[in-house]
Amino acid sequence: MKIGGSKILSAALAVALLGSAAIAQGPPARMHGGGMFSEHSLDFFADILNLTDAQQAQIRQITTASKATIEPLFQQEMQNRKAMMQLAMSGAFDEAKAQTIAQQSAQVHSQIELEHARIISQAYQVLTAAQKTQLSQILAKREQRMQEHMQAKTGSE
Repeated sequence: MKIGGSKILSAALAVALLGSAAIAQGPPARMHGGGMFSEHSLDFFADILNLTDAQQAQIRQITTASKATIEPLFQQEMQNRKAMMQLAMSGAFDEAKAQTIAQQSAQVHSQIELEHARIISQAYQVLTAAQKTQLSQILAKREQRMQEHMQAKTGSE
């Protein structure tokens, strides 16, 4: 299994830049590991990148502004998962209904990814050149570890 570098970079950048309480106040636990947008994550990267109070406030403001857009998407994502699970366990699986739910889920996921990219782009602009360089180094190390992990995992199968 090969994971694209841009997905890894996006995920890591999201963790690095968007660890804000504003999003954490949305759905308490995104199915993908609710801590991604936690205050703890922002604090962690604030320390590593030496973010100023003003930078942290700007990032929080960016994520707060996106809350009205992203929170309903999270809700829709959860509703789609629930609908698919109910259909799967209904005893009368309907492939056409499942396909409709899957298409809706893909659309919602696409909208969430687009909003994340928008937030990441805005938050990244808050960093100084030195912080951007430092973040790039952190992300490169993380990507290398993930690649090594995936190679070890596929090599052992």
